[in-house]
Amino acid sequence: MFGFRFVKFQPSEYVMKVRSGKVVKEGLGLSFYYYAPATTAVVMPVSSTEAPFMFEEITRDFQSVTVQGQLTFRIADFRQTSRMLDYTYNLRKKTYLSDDPAKLGQRVIGLVKVLVKRHLERMPLRDAIQSGDRLAAAIREELGASPELAKLGIEAMGASILAVLPNKETMRALEAQAREEILRRADEAVYERRNASIEQERIVRENELSTEIAVEAKKKQIRESQLAAERLVQQKRNEMQQEQLQFDTAYEEERKTLLERSAGNRQSEADAKAYELTAVMNALGGADNQVLQSLTRAGMNPGQLIAIAFQDLAGQADKIGQLNITPDLLQGLLQGGEAKVAGRKER
Repeated sequence: MFGFRFVKFQPSEYVMKVRSGKVVKEGLGLSFYYYAPATTAVVMPVSSTEAPFMFEEITRDFQSVTVQGQLTFRIADFRQTSRMLDYTYNLRKKTYLSDDPAKLGQRVIGLVKVLVKRHLERMPLRDAIQSGDRLAAAIREELGASPELAKLGIEAMGASILAVLPNKETMRALEAQAREEILRRADEAVYERRNASIEQERIVRENELSTEIAVEAKKKQIRESQLAAERLVQQKRNEMQQEQLQFDTAYEEERKTLLERSAGNRQSEADAKAYELTAVMNALGGADNQVLQSLTRAGMNPGQLIAIAFQDLAGQADKIGQLNITPDLLQGLLQGGEAKVAGRKER
């Protein structure tokens, strides 16, 4: 009504409200009333943009390769970008007035193409095919320091190389060459494995022979040790036998000396006893027989005395007319004598 309208933007859009050539309001996701004849708006996306690319380049050895990749970037300095590119927005139709926003990705990809061309021109084909990660890292580093992107107010967030592919004929040739190389390496691996197996068998055989030699040497050492031990044992036995013989000889000598001394002692004792008996016999030679018998009977027990008495009676049997000895009498004599003997023992 009367040229006044209301507009609302998304939070992912950075908006600058321009009136009379001056920015009067700016920010994310603005909403405001404006006077259509005198107000314009500059709208730029805040989110990142992904721009895929694919182009052909020539390597150092004049081989054509196709580079496929993707670039991620965003607008970092909105005022700088608005000065370099036309992001004027038609508030009524909600479209851009120029095609600069659509061409921004192409301009950034063009810069990436220049960098990729510069690197691939220094690489042979084989290195170029295998340089995806290195090439992407170099592009990211150079984009971060690129003055062109700084002038545009653009920040490169990431770059990746998906593939670096030669043409079909070159690919077949490389595949054939790689196949032959793989087969050659496989043959070499087979030969090396066989040689290694032969070498291992030789080493095993040498180890077995060395082990046998070591075992025989160890057996020899063990046998020598056993013989030395047996020799020492035999020497000890001989020494022990010699010591035993010396001990037995000394023992026999001492025993001989002892027997000689014992025999001399017994001879001396016998001579002393003989001298004593001779002296006694000489002393008793003139004594009466009755006295000798009395001396002999001294200390005899009653039983012995009764037996001697009966012996004397038997010697005088021709002079005795009649003698009655009853068993009671004999038992009484024997019991009486035994009682006297027992009494003397108790005393």
